[in-house]
Amino acid sequence: MAELIEIDGPSAADDPRLADYRDLRDVTLRRSLESEQGLFLAEGEKVVRRAVEAGYRPRSFLMAPRWLDGLADVLDACEAPCYVVDEAVAEQVTGFHVHRGALASLHRRALPPLEEVLDGARTVVVLEDLVDHTNVGAAIRNAAALGADAVLLSPRCADPLYRRAVKVAMGTVFSLPWTRLTDWADALLDLDRRGFRTVALTLADDTVPLEDAVAGADRLALVLGAEGHGLSPRWTATATVRAGIPMDRGVDSLNVAATAAIACHVARSRRA
Repeated sequence: MAELIEIDGPSAADDPRLADYRDLRDVTLRRSLESEQGLFLAEGEKVVRRAVEAGYRPRSFLMAPRWLDGLADVLDACEAPCYVVDEAVAEQVTGFHVHRGALASLHRRALPPLEEVLDGARTVVVLEDLVDHTNVGAAIRNAAALGADAVLLSPRCADPLYRRAVKVAMGTVFSLPWTRLTDWADALLDLDRRGFRTVALTLADDTVPLEDAVAGADRLALVLGAEGHGLSPRWTATATVRAGIPMDRGVDSLNVAATAAIACHVARSRRA
């Protein structure tokens, strides 16, 4: 059972016990801290609950009194301190108004090996160099909702367990298997050897319609790159097929998360 610890008074915001939650808007600082300490943060009642239910072990909780009842069952099941502060203190510590009221600091796990993530998977989403945490979180949420079995990330992709990514993903990052690719250059060739048809979503001149690209594929890898420059020439060249989404009114591209949603929907339709 979590131990409830009230922290108040003029020096509450500087209390060292709240170090895991400090300066959440400072991306550079948070990357360093979370990597060194092996932690990540979950924000909001639903996301905190999903993290704990997925088996991530809490280091601590931070919440305003009004959120204690809603998460009482979660707190009862955990052996970790729960720091109870008023919302003004929470804002001073985190650097923003925590309107969702509840935060949890949780231990990270070692990333699973690629073989484990791909075991039994028929549709995977592969993300190359998406540096925006919001896009990574949204792409994972869309992949989870629309039938993908796993997500693979290039080494330079943003962290799916960064607070913003977790929040946008609504905790689906805890339930959808994912890992990082260690061999970036030959990653698509390796997936091809494993029986995946790799479909690069691109604006290249030799694209075919997405529906044609996925038709008849048993195992499928949908490959998406960062907005702006898109996929690297290496991945564009080594994909099995290059595909595009037909568009109207002179629009030539979509947000990468929207593209992931459409691609997953089309891929799911092939199974029917």
